[in-house]
Amino acid sequence: MKNEKSFFDRLKQHFKNRIILAVAVIVIVFAAVSVWRLKSSQSQQVQYQTAKVEKGTLSIIVTASGQVSKANSATVDTKASGVVRKVYVENDQQVKTGDKIAEIDLDLEGKQRASSAWGSYQSAKNTLANANISYYSMHSDLLTNWKTFMDLAQSSMYQNSDKTPNTTNRQLPQYMSIDDLWLSVEAKYKQQENVVSQAQTSLNSTWLSYQQTSSTVYAPISGTVTGLSLQIGSVLTAQSNTSGTATSQKIASIQTDASPVISVNLTQIDTPKVKVGNKATLTIDAFPGKTFTGKVISIDTIGSVSSGVTTYPAVIKLDTEVPEIFSNMTASANIITQIKNDVLLVPSSTVQTQNEQTTVRVMKNGQVKEVNVETGLSSTTQTEITSGLSEGETIVTNVISNGGTTSQRSGQTQSVFGGGLGGGVFRR
Repeated sequence: MKNEKSFFDRLKQHFKNRIILAVAVIVIVFAAVSVWRLKSSQSQQVQYQTAKVEKGTLSIIVTASGQVSKANSATVDTKASGVVRKVYVENDQQVKTGDKIAEIDLDLEGKQRASSAWGSYQSAKNTLANANISYYSMHSDLLTNWKTFMDLAQSSMYQNSDKTPNTTNRQLPQYMSIDDLWLSVEAKYKQQENVVSQAQTSLNSTWLSYQQTSSTVYAPISGTVTGLSLQIGSVLTAQSNTSGTATSQKIASIQTDASPVISVNLTQIDTPKVKVGNKATLTIDAFPGKTFTGKVISIDTIGSVSSGVTTYPAVIKLDTEVPEIFSNMTASANIITQIKNDVLLVPSSTVQTQNEQTTVRVMKNGQVKEVNVETGLSSTTQTEITSGLSEGETIVTNVISNGGTTSQRSGQTQSVFGGGLGGGVFRR
């Protein structure tokens, strides 16, 4: 009997332990499911990123890229060839127009070019002298015929006693002949003035051509010498194009004190927006982290077409002199075409237009609703609100739901009020 009782006690204890274990398993499973449901519920919560409607300055900007122009420098070049005998200047030296840069011992081809250019100059000089001789002769004829005409016109036959013209007699052949002769001489005299002017221009041109081939190299403008690499004993070889015509070779540059200018290309969409006088900010690749300011001084509205793309060059002058900026450096410009101060601004990504109705989502008392608004100017990041919102109101800039999925209506989430989204995150 004792053994039987012990057996049943053990069997009873065994079943009791299994019941406790089953209950424990059920409790654990229930707890796990509850935790999973709680997390799942939290992951489905909608979160709103917000910002405040603020007043500020709206700038409408047109972007363009281009290069630093050569407008503040000139090339020192020559058609002469031979051996450099003397160098009169060095880099960073100030020179004036016409100052000597270098002397060259001309080789045979250099002498031939210089002689030819000198002959052209002498011929132009003779042409000018002959033009002046004719000019003086015609001037004498002009005075003589003017005197003859005036004596006739003021005679009693062709002038009334009250000094008024006798129009009847002035229709006679004798008077008309003298009048026409005077007018003819006057016309030839005025024409000869143009001939003299043309001869003087040709003389100047041939002189400059001679200077290009002469043994002396001169400064074309006043400024600072840069890029000079000539040394005594350096050889300059004669340069020609494919047709055999003499061409110049560069030996240095002269930079003036004028502010650098940037030439940028505008698209045909942006060109009508940009006006002469618009302010601009510029960045130059050679100076990372630096920003320069300037203004538009010209726009070429003729433009050019390349590979089917039309662009219009615009020139921007920097506000200050920057000696470190060199020609042909690449640059990017932000041209400010419009500015409005003290206007209500919201991120452009928060504005939606549908069926000709523009709306913005507003957060009030923990609830989100769409509000009809009217907009003004707009940039890529900011939009002006002219009615429908007030300063300080909270607007929804972004919606986060489904465990972190971001929902936006348009554009990129970007605050325009100083960095970040401004208003934090509101959970529902």
